[in-house]
Amino acid sequence: VQLVESGGGLVQAGGSLRLSCAASGSTFQINAMAWYRQAPGKQRELVARFTGDIATSYAGSGRFTISRDNAKNTLYLQMNSLKPEDTAVYYCYAGLVVNVEGATVDVWGQGTQVTVSS
Repeated sequence: VQLVESGGGLVQAGGSLRLSCAASGSTFQINAMAWYRQAPGKQRELVARFTGDIATSYAGSGRFTISRDNAKNTLYLQMNSLKPEDTAVYYCYAGLVVNVEGATVDVWGQGTQVTVSS
């Protein structure tokens, strides 16, 4: 499975961005998808994820919404009311089931830079 993110860029505080993550390859192996972010000098943190059909947001205090289009194998992250502290590289993640025992492997995209100016 390959993950390709797009949609990052420079935006003023209060603006919005929509990130996309296109998955290709053996997408039938995917059992979870998520968005993470990593700001300079900080650890990578979970922003939002799908586990099965359940979507959960962990960052953004209600400003971020994860969604997906299964027909297009694409994951989205809608980010509204952006703040300078949202500046980070945003990564797409997929968990793949690789055998009948349920073992999984992690797949990451290359990341897309989001910069929010004040």
